Amino acid sequence: MKYACLVYLDEAAWHESDSECIAYVDALRAGGKMIGGEPLHPVATATTVRVRDGKVSVTDGPFAETKEQLAGFYLIDAGNLDEAIQIAAKIPPARAGSIEVRPVRELDPG
Repeated sequence: MKYACLVYLDEAAWHESDSECIAYVDALRAGGKMIGGEPLHPVATATTVRVRDGKVSVTDGPFAETKEQLAGFYLIDAGNLDEAIQIAAKIPPARAGSIEVRPVRELDPG
């Protein structure tokens, strides 16, 4: 099953674990668990888009202000939630921030 591991971390610490993250991604790929993932640019580069009553609204920045920002994501393949949690616990930024683990919902084209 696919799981998204959303990495939340204070922007001041984003680059501290880059080399560890690269090594962990390599290990996940070698083990067939890594589907994809990327780090994100700082929250100041974000744009939020909303559509209300057919009108598009665009604002700078994220939807909500928080202490930790979405720093990136890992898309993994795990047998179940327990395995996904074990994988997420080893993502280096988990030591300073948090990792939100969510099952990926497949869209039904019919």
